[in-house]
Amino acid sequence: MTESIKPGNAVENRELPDTGRRNLLKLTGVGVAAIGAASFFNSSKAKAQNMTQEWDKVFPQSENVDHEKVTFKNRYGITLSGDLYLPKDRAHNRLPAIVVSGPFGAVKEQSSGLYAQTMAERGFVTLAFDPSYTGESGGEPRNVASPDTSTEDFMAGVDYLGLHNSVDRERIGVIGICGWGGMALSAVAVDKRVKAVVASTMYDMTRVMSKGYNDSVTLEQRTQTLEQLSRQRWEDAANGSPAYQPPYNELKGGEAQFLVDYHDYYMTPRGYHKRAVNSGNAWTQTTPLPFMNLPILTYIAEISPRPVLFIHGENAHSRYFSETAYAAAREPKELMIIPGASHVDLYDQMDKIPFDKLTSFFNQHLAA
Repeated sequence: MTESIKPGNAVENRELPDTGRRNLLKLTGVGVAAIGAASFFNSSKAKAQNMTQEWDKVFPQSENVDHEKVTFKNRYGITLSGDLYLPKDRAHNRLPAIVVSGPFGAVKEQSSGLYAQTMAERGFVTLAFDPSYTGESGGEPRNVASPDTSTEDFMAGVDYLGLHNSVDRERIGVIGICGWGGMALSAVAVDKRVKAVVASTMYDMTRVMSKGYNDSVTLEQRTQTLEQLSRQRWEDAANGSPAYQPPYNELKGGEAQFLVDYHDYYMTPRGYHKRAVNSGNAWTQTTPLPFMNLPILTYIAEISPRPVLFIHGENAHSRYFSETAYAAAREPKELMIIPGASHVDLYDQMDKIPFDKLTSFFNQHLAA
């Protein structure tokens, strides 16, 4: 099922996408490279939702897991909304725990919740949460992000789990999916409480926003984008509210296959959720600014000696993000390539997501 690349084994070289795709993905204005699933600009004034108590996930509820809606605050005072999953057979034991989030622009009712519930079935207390300014979490304006806040949100999840009476606070791990794979690595580099981290089908959001896909954006294009975004700040200040990009993942024809894959997850019953930025909503136009100035993987080597597991699809357009991060990380580290898998397959395809590997990884590194 998988190819596991360990220290001393070379990662195979792969050709970059064809010239037409590379040209398509160059930043003009903010561009699709802003998050890897976008088109251009829209207006959206969605407000934070009150926390629903109904099961509105895109995956079925497990009979082997207790679930509850929870809230907790990050260091900036923003109230985050989460789903806590606990094994039904936990008795009164303090268990290892995992904080889960992602993808970037998704909500906890989608991929992160699926990962969290599945890992709870396997004996872990898990927390999937909505990042600040999105989903059911607090923060105004809506649908804005920054790498600093996102990194903090992961650490706030560790705060919450470390105070829970079912959790052994010395046995906490992190899973970041897609754009939150990079956030997970950023958080764990500085948060020494975390004992192990997994980045699944990861993006480095600061790299893709500042350099485009496959680092194809020129200095001239980057400068033009920053000029436009800088002046947009005056527009937003004059209006008293931010302008938004257009609806995400609406297809017009001729898109690259990975954009079609995003649409097939976020805009169909498979993964659509009304609160997700990626499900026909949008980020603010100026969201890319801090991502273009604050690289999040500068200190990835400082995760060591704690272990890192990278998981990526063989056919994923984003595979190079994991390969580069793997090369920069120190031991112990592992890169697991899933044969035949695309980027989006690792959002929800139960025959592709290597849950047995995730379980053995965390059982080993979160052992009592």
